[in-house]
Amino acid sequence: MTPIQDLLNKIKWDKRENTSDYTLFYFDRILNKMISVPYNNIKRLEGSFMVLNNEDETNIPLHRIKKVAKKDAIIWERK
Repeated sequence: MTPIQDLLNKIKWDKRENTSDYTLFYFDRILNKMISVPYNNIKRLEGSFMVLNNEDETNIPLHRIKKVAKKDAIIWERK
C-alpha cells in the first residue's frame, strides 16, 4: 500500500490530477466519528500532520486518515 504522505503529495504535485476530485476521511477521536475533508481544504503537510485551511489551522495526524476517495471511488484505505 502506498504511504498516505506519498499519495497526498502525488495528488498535489502531479499535473494530471485534479485536487478537487479528492476527499479524505479521518477519524475524529473527540467527536468519535469519521469526518470528510475535501483535499482543497488542506493548507499544507507538515511532518506527520496535515494542516487544515480553517481559522485555527487544525492539525490532523496523518495516521488518523482512514480513506481517500477520488470522485465517488475509494482509492486508498487503511484497515
